[in-house]
Amino acid sequence: MPQGQRALRIVWLYPDLLSTYGDRGNLLILSRRASMRGIPVECFEVRSDQPIPVDGDIYLLGGGEDGPQALAAQRLMTDGGLYRAVERGAVVLAICAGYQLLGHSFFAKGQQYRGLGLLDLHSDRGPSRAVGELAGAVDPALGLPMLSGFENHGGRTHLGQGVRPLAQVSVGVGNDGATEGAWLGRIVGTYSHGPALSRNPALADLLLRWAIGADALPPLDDSWPELLRGERLAAVGAA
Repeated sequence: MPQGQRALRIVWLYPDLLSTYGDRGNLLILSRRASMRGIPVECFEVRSDQPIPVDGDIYLLGGGEDGPQALAAQRLMTDGGLYRAVERGAVVLAICAGYQLLGHSFFAKGQQYRGLGLLDLHSDRGPSRAVGELAGAVDPALGLPMLSGFENHGGRTHLGQGVRPLAQVSVGVGNDGATEGAWLGRIVGTYSHGPALSRNPALADLLLRWAIGADALPPLDDSWPELLRGERLAAVGAA
């Protein structure tokens, strides 16, 4: 999407079902970082009883409990709008439960549910709940600094051959204690809350670059975000 032609359209999917741990912050951060660079932005919050617009540039999915997660997966598949948006090159950031439901299957309420199949992965239940700080070295292909976040989930996610891990875990559990998150094309999934983009402004800028088709963005003063990142990474010995 070339700058100057129209507003960047950011779509937050199903805030009535998937909105735990402050994940709405990802919408606010993307909007703010775009606006500070003079990029016009339109934000849409699409509830689960509303049709999904297919002309968005960035789609956001947040975390949620088992019941809402299962319902969200069913409604996303029935609607089909997210599939069509991805086919036309839209960017997707999915967090925690939203990340799991992008895969082939996930567990909720003690049973297995079919996922959207947008990422080659599946999730099941782990031996214990993963709660606490999460950090790791991001895939070098993305050119990002270390991932920082907070995780709170009972699942374990297993990646197939069709995706790459977002990061290699140095602190926390992530997918399985070794890797964290996954990405393919313009789709990124992670267990990182915080919200994720407040902890990782460079990731926010990567999503914006993908969405507007830019190789680079004008720099911003990230002194405060970097103080937060430095504090949290140092606290767990990952700085």
